[in-house]
Amino acid sequence: NTQPDSQAEALSACQKQADDGDAQAQYELGEYFHDSKNPARDLNKALSYFEKASLQGHAQAQFQLGNMFFKGEGVPANNVQAYIVLKMAAVNGAEDALDTADEVAEHMQRDELEVATQVLGQIFRNYLQELQSADGRSPFSPLP
Repeated sequence: NTQPDSQAEALSACQKQADDGDAQAQYELGEYFHDSKNPARDLNKALSYFEKASLQGHAQAQFQLGNMFFKGEGVPANNVQAYIVLKMAAVNGAEDALDTADEVAEHMQRDELEVATQVLGQIFRNYLQELQSADGRSPFSPLP
């Protein structure tokens, strides 16, 4: 959302923030390179920025990444990967992610859905173990 004369400056500032690990800047660069109306569209760069922000738990980046896997934008279509990332996006607060995950599930074979569910279960178990080892309490204990 910049004026054409300041776009290069804005991109440069956003790039610096993204390089410093700012998940929102990474997401915004992903959006910039994903935009089909952008002459500088680059799905490989969009994918890379969405992946970086996704690894930090950025829900909208996960949602976009899941959509790219579902639609095969910049990557071969992969429903299992799309489903997993979309479910993670939903957990992290992306409002439309559950509906999209349900849409993806309709295109999946039973064994693909089982694999995706197993992976999500492992991610959840790892998360609970990290919580437990962080302070030695059960992750299900009441918060202090």
